[in-house]
Amino acid sequence: MANSDQRQGNSAPGLDSLPSLDQLHLRHPGLTPDLCRSLSEAARVCLGRHHTPPTDFDITRQGGRSIRQLNWIIPDDRLNRAYGNRDDATRDGAYSLSLSAIEAELGLVAVGRADVRTGVDYYLALSGHRDLEASLRLEVSGIDHGDLNQVRQRLREKVAQARRGKPNLPALASVVGFRSKVVAIEDVGA
Repeated sequence: MANSDQRQGNSAPGLDSLPSLDQLHLRHPGLTPDLCRSLSEAARVCLGRHHTPPTDFDITRQGGRSIRQLNWIIPDDRLNRAYGNRDDATRDGAYSLSLSAIEAELGLVAVGRADVRTGVDYYLALSGHRDLEASLRLEVSGIDHGDLNQVRQRLREKVAQARRGKPNLPALASVVGFRSKVVAIEDVGA
């Protein structure tokens, strides 16, 4: 990483942290170190548009709520230029942050990337399990500038998409609001 990158701040006392985005591959068998690094870099670029580290994220799920702190590194100019496609960076950054939040909240990890037309992006399982037949599906989306209402609307759309997908396994939908500092997660029945 470039010398101008810097990690700022420490976790606030008593506030749980999200797993480090650049280390997810250590526990997620569906991520390689290089892919994990790329997704993490995209998340840093998206976060850097609106915030400085550390950043508290509101994690919501079926009416439940927790706040977790994310420590991250401010992107330098080179990283910002490398992830200059705002849509791609927002999508890829949302993968990273969603997987981190789901690991923290539910103990689930990515065991594989889903194929096209499945209605989802990843397959999830409890740590140590890798059976795709018994996994949950995960559909992810990211919003760069939206507020909480836009995150909720996008979550409804992603839930509907996951319901239409194949195969007919239970699923989760997750939407990351980078400006609004929220990760919204919803269960989707099979």
